[in-house]
Amino acid sequence: MILAVRALAWREFLRFFRQPHRVVGSLAQPLLMWVLLGSGFGASFRAPGLEGVSYAEYFYPGVLLMLALFSGIFATITIIEDRNQGLLQEVLVAPVPRLAIVLGKVIGATGVTLAQCLVLVAASPFLGLWPGWGGAALLLLGLVIATLGFTALGVVIAWNMESTAGFHAVMSVFLLPMWMLSGALFPLDQAPAWLWWTMILNPATHALAIIRIPLAAHAGSWVQTPYLWAMTAAVVWALLCLLVAALQVNRVPKGR
Repeated sequence: MILAVRALAWREFLRFFRQPHRVVGSLAQPLLMWVLLGSGFGASFRAPGLEGVSYAEYFYPGVLLMLALFSGIFATITIIEDRNQGLLQEVLVAPVPRLAIVLGKVIGATGVTLAQCLVLVAASPFLGLWPGWGGAALLLLGLVIATLGFTALGVVIAWNMESTAGFHAVMSVFLLPMWMLSGALFPLDQAPAWLWWTMILNPATHALAIIRIPLAAHAGSWVQTPYLWAMTAAVVWALLCLLVAALQVNRVPKGR
């Protein structure tokens, strides 16, 4: 099982880094969002308790979440490609547990996404958001947990999709609201009551908290969600998505 997981994960690495357009495109989108929105909303951003915090600083953790969310889930589109090419059927009949398919895809996609996130994390000292080595370790842990959860969610959705076009359509409608209602664009306490509850129930909100809090440890006013509560919610979400993905793969008919 370990060999199968390692082989599938390594294949995800090779596939991604052998496609330069994917590398450039996955990094360009969040960077452009950060520069354009950070500059555009910078002059009008005013929020209680966030005096002295620029919008570029506030939006930076949201950019990391965008990269973890979008890259993690869209990396699982390779499941559909593998099915159409016949590779997935070969893996399914191989004498390895089907859990290896889930772990290989999730670990490979998580590693690819983390490599991209580290490029943006390297920019944090220039924003005055360097959290120190302890905070950087917590930030990395938060990115790992968030990416694991969203990648496993991508496996759940991609496993039943027959075309990449359908996957993109579903994800575009599903992912963007999920990210926008995480608190990446505006603080939770600025939202109306009904929207606040929607944001609290959104797993991306807690994923954002465990990314933002280590970066903003020096500014207590940023911390709107207790770290341990956010971490617990994010871990439960990631484990739940992994469990659903494993159960779903095991339920697939042998003749598929």
